[in-house]
Amino acid sequence: MVTICPSILSADFSRLAEDIQDVERKGADCIHLDLMDGHFVPNLTFGVPVVKALRSCTKLPFDAHLMVEHPETYIDGLAAAGVQYVTVHQEACTHLDRVLQQIHEAGMKGGIALNPATPVSTLSCLAGQLDMILIMSVNPGFSGQAFIPATIEKIRAVRDLLDGNGGENIPIQVDGGVCPENIGELIRSGADVFVSGSAFFKHPPFPQRYQDFLDAASEAEGQYPRPASLVCSQWKPRG
Repeated sequence: MVTICPSILSADFSRLAEDIQDVERKGADCIHLDLMDGHFVPNLTFGVPVVKALRSCTKLPFDAHLMVEHPETYIDGLAAAGVQYVTVHQEACTHLDRVLQQIHEAGMKGGIALNPATPVSTLSCLAGQLDMILIMSVNPGFSGQAFIPATIEKIRAVRDLLDGNGGENIPIQVDGGVCPENIGELIRSGADVFVSGSAFFKHPPFPQRYQDFLDAASEAEGQYPRPASLVCSQWKPRG
């Protein structure tokens, strides 16, 4: 069973709580939160106070993707706000190992994101410490961009890296341009968790759109079986 994470970057910011509750009722698996600071990426979205305010609106896990400089300054606040998963960018962390330790010590699971031009080899020394790897299939900062085709080979390389280092149960998340038309190929390449913003929020009604993703994924899942309990277990907080 694939995991679909709607990104509220493409939701209506004037009614975030309502949009989150709507996708929860219609079957979403988690809520993807894109925190951007206007420096690491050109866009500016929201911070910890908004995440904290939204926590009471849903029981779904929160998956925070930090597209920010100095992500270590956000960790404790996100833990207090009720976030389960935090992903930081390899390109933003001078001391990536230390940041991963900080995330784990705060009781959350930690992932690393790679921009399209960042090679997979940069993670070779950290594969055993990760709870997830996020592959950016667009350049980060804005929703609605076209999927970068080279992402397919990058996912395969990440899957090989993880499987070769005892990380068979570590999920690969893909963010950017994910839609029912390409999710099958992404699954066959080794991905497990899929972030969708524009392809989800811009195509209501939500129940049918969610089913479109599941229908497109079902054939590929049969061709590339993964452990049945993989994704569900990964969305539980540590401790």
